Amino acid sequence: MFIDSHCHLDFPDFAERLPEVFHLMQENQVSHALCISVDLDAFPAVLAVAESRDNLYASVGVHPDHEDCTEPTVAGLVELAAHPKVVAIGETGMDYYRTPGPLEWQRERFRVHIRAAREADKPLVIHTRAASEDTLRIMAEEKAYEAGGVMHCFTESLDVAKAAMDMGFYISFSGIVTFKNAKELKEVARAVPLERMLIETDAPYLAPMPHRGRINEPGFVRHVAEEIARIKEVSVAEVGTVTSRNFFDLFKAAHP
Repeated sequence: MFIDSHCHLDFPDFAERLPEVFHLMQENQVSHALCISVDLDAFPAVLAVAESRDNLYASVGVHPDHEDCTEPTVAGLVELAAHPKVVAIGETGMDYYRTPGPLEWQRERFRVHIRAAREADKPLVIHTRAASEDTLRIMAEEKAYEAGGVMHCFTESLDVAKAAMDMGFYISFSGIVTFKNAKELKEVARAVPLERMLIETDAPYLAPMPHRGRINEPGFVRHVAEEIARIKEVSVAEVGTVTSRNFFDLFKAAHP
């Protein structure tokens, strides 16, 4: 019924717990999950997790927070994206919150990912924090709308969401939307059409209520769906059905 569109199952938090994680997914009707790459050096581990089960997929990319790492190239990303388990390019984007100093390197890296996505014909997984203006500007300049994608773990304004949707992007909500103090984000979720929405955990981070403070995992994505259903006054089943359909509409290389 539910799909976790963004998690990091290769992280050390899950090294000894994957059988338990997969069991909880099944118990909570989480049928599939997308394992997200944040570093090219760690990409083989992401791919290994995705290859371990039919219902897992992978992305390839370098997170904007990762400064001292192997720098991606268009050709390199396109080559890695040819693997049948790789359904997306990213996570990529802009983050002015954590990374100080001149950030032209970050903007250029984002451009590289967009160009690779267009060439590989794979959608983008975009991270943006305290950088929405530059994120949207670069998306437009590099024709990110030709690749499409998702604005993951969305915490920006409705205007930013509308601008991204105008470029054909989906908006993905994480456990943050369940937090009591996330009033503005709840209003954004109310306004974003269900047909343009995905749900995610960003595991091991951002566990939703009632698990806040714990290690997050894909099985908890149902709590995100439940909060979206409450906000939008629809059934949890409808949220699960529509967001799952959206997932496969966006990540066409995935197989339901």
